[in-house]
Amino acid sequence: MTFLNDGGGGSALRAALPVGPDLPCHRDPELFFAESPHDVEQAKALCRGCRARIACLTGALGRAEPWGVWGGELLMHGAIVPFKRPRGRPRKADVAA
Repeated sequence: MTFLNDGGGGSALRAALPVGPDLPCHRDPELFFAESPHDVEQAKALCRGCRARIACLTGALGRAEPWGVWGGELLMHGAIVPFKRPRGRPRKADVAA
């Protein structure tokens, strides 16, 4: 996702951050905050070719965004995590004994 307001008054970041309706996050913003692991992976894939990917991720990490897909990475509690776990407890067969 790309927002102009970085919360810290960093005009250099705002000037470098591309914006526009052609960015994937502007077409379907809800997808970038999805609950489904499949949807999260879809959002990450949309970011791969985005011209704002690096600036978006840098800004999100700087703001410690609490969650969502930013710059092609999933953030949880302000840190990058590799994937989103499905809701509920893992199946017993999936847990290493």
